[in-house]
Amino acid sequence: MKILIIILLLFNFNIINAQEEITTKIISDSYIRIMFYNVENLFDTKNDSIKNDDEFLPTNDKFWTSKKYYAKVNQISKVIAAIGKWNPPAIIGLCEIENRYALNSLVNYSSLKNLNYKIIHKESPDFRGIDVALIYKENLFKVIFYKAIEINFPFSPESTTRDILYVKGTTKTKDTLHVFVNHWPSRWGGQMQSEERRMFVASVLKNTTDSIFITDKNASIVIMGDFNDYPYNKSLTEVLKANREYSDIQPDKLYNLSAYLQEASNLGTHKHEGKWGVLDQIIVSGSLLNTKNKTFTSKENVHIFDADFLLVEDEAYSGKKPYRTYIGFRYIGGFSDHLPVYLDVFFND
Repeated sequence: MKILIIILLLFNFNIINAQEEITTKIISDSYIRIMFYNVENLFDTKNDSIKNDDEFLPTNDKFWTSKKYYAKVNQISKVIAAIGKWNPPAIIGLCEIENRYALNSLVNYSSLKNLNYKIIHKESPDFRGIDVALIYKENLFKVIFYKAIEINFPFSPESTTRDILYVKGTTKTKDTLHVFVNHWPSRWGGQMQSEERRMFVASVLKNTTDSIFITDKNASIVIMGDFNDYPYNKSLTEVLKANREYSDIQPDKLYNLSAYLQEASNLGTHKHEGKWGVLDQIIVSGSLLNTKNKTFTSKENVHIFDADFLLVEDEAYSGKKPYRTYIGFRYIGGFSDHLPVYLDVFFND
């Protein structure tokens, strides 16, 4: 009798597993999830003589040890896994990554290790040594080409910043998808004083997307990143020309889906002096907003991931704030000072 019960339990377990596998395949065949996350200073613990990484060394004031480093790696992997649920994100843009070693730790030595993520990364000239990167699932996004678009300020030749990472690939529908990962210059010194730098980076990105549209008016483009500007700022509205209105959509124009988030939610991706704002954004070409196309999405499919475990009480102001790794030099073991954003892109058969 006991043997019969065990056989029946195993039989039912196999059926449940098979049903879960079928459900997962149906879900993954119908859409892919694209996410972006500013992970806030994912530095390794080793000194790099050509970078200003001294802040994150075991011997410095923050006592950035291997234990803290791997705790941070596991925290970031937890966020990615939680966003994906049963369907891991196919494409993930990241910023504030120190180097490929940190990416390798994330992909191969965390809870993501069995998900077979591939890495695209190039060292940028940023003076702190932080870079942008992209990890992706090769079975869902086939990479054709990638390059780091360098930023050289004509008005300040000695200044450095992060490259824009451009990745071109194909989806399961064989549609080409152009992906840009950004981390624009910070507001250090004030918004107005630093705006010229962000506007210049916006012009470089705009020239690149315009060249794509010249070749293919219906190109599918996804631009994501921490822009250090809000959807209504000049760099995004006047230079990049990322529209905040979604009527009369043209395939070769850009549309800032995160402008919808700014208006529809009291939450943002970053909190400064008690006020939430959407610095981390996803912008798409009009072609992707045509539901008749093989690959498509809509403004309702962009989200801020605001899981409870990513937030703590804001003692200085009201409500919640992001659960960070450090507050000043005090280690609290959180995730990041930014919340991630994600977009679901669907397929027509």
